[in-house]
Amino acid sequence: MATKKAASIKKSPKKAGARKSTTRKAAKRTPPELAEYRRKRDFSKTSEPEGGATTRGVKALRFVIQKHAASSLHFDLRLELDGAMKSWAVPKGPSLDPAVKRLAMQVEDHPIEYNAFEGIIPAGEYGGGTVMLWDRGTYTFWQRDPDPVARLREGYAKGDFKFVLKGKRLQGSWVLVRIKRGSPAKPQWLLIKHADEFARSGYDIVAQEQTSVATDRTMAAIAAGKSLNVTR
Repeated sequence: MATKKAASIKKSPKKAGARKSTTRKAAKRTPPELAEYRRKRDFSKTSEPEGGATTRGVKALRFVIQKHAASSLHFDLRLELDGAMKSWAVPKGPSLDPAVKRLAMQVEDHPIEYNAFEGIIPAGEYGGGTVMLWDRGTYTFWQRDPDPVARLREGYAKGDFKFVLKGKRLQGSWVLVRIKRGSPAKPQWLLIKHADEFARSGYDIVAQEQTSVATDRTMAAIAAGKSLNVTR
């Protein structure tokens, strides 16, 4: 009996080690929604976040708009949904004028941690160039609803994605409308401001607001500085 008990005790550390190994492997797995994002980047060269951290305790959905001087200057709109940031490249940036429709080209989902990234993506890497945190805040469904996240999912799936932004620069009701132009792999949308108290006809907000909402740096200052993960 003693011999059998001792043998059993010796096997226990191996089982514990196997559990730790399995846990480490699970931690390294890529979430499906971030597979394309990670495939395009070499994290030994870029300081962009790899993503995958827990977001427990966060009650409100977040959004961010990053001014991005890559091969061409554009603005990246990112809206949190189901554990990732749904992302669109908006060449001319958002407009507060309801009569103006901005083209928004959907790109791969980004990690939640990207909301804090401001700095430089090295030349030669995907999206190489300077990134500014131009606006950020929270967002929700555009109407009162007992389950706003479900309504956002439905709107996104249908291509009629209505939401309210509560940012430092952008507020009020907006819509992303998916259009037929473009390929299914790279959907194209239109970003439109709804006519509400935050609309401003003829006002060019991207021309007026030239600094980071997080660090107050210009694009030139960011390019000459270092990359930061800027929390609120």
